[in-house]
Amino acid sequence: MREFLELTSVDTVKHFIEEHPLSFLFISRTNCSVCHALLPQVKDVMEDFPTIQLGYINADHVEEIAGYFSIFTVPVLLLFVEGKEFLREARFVPMEPFKEKIEKIYSNYTD
Repeated sequence: MREFLELTSVDTVKHFIEEHPLSFLFISRTNCSVCHALLPQVKDVMEDFPTIQLGYINADHVEEIAGYFSIFTVPVLLLFVEGKEFLREARFVPMEPFKEKIEKIYSNYTD
């Protein structure tokens, strides 16, 4: 199973997005039960998209991330294509529609 790279500052997040043409961020908090339940499901989905680079941010450790991305709840799932946000999902995320959206963006980018 693919692992997420933990990003520990806004600067490392910016660099991560700039460095990878396809980058995905999973933003959570330590005591978020929804986050803990959703992360393994997201990992499973991302197995099908090997060129998407995976980043994880704990908003308890990088508090300024909420302001940087205008986040009001967690978890938040963000997909960037060449530095631009293409997909944003938050809180309760049904996996089938999420996977379909990722597939569409991924196939348009990789074809």
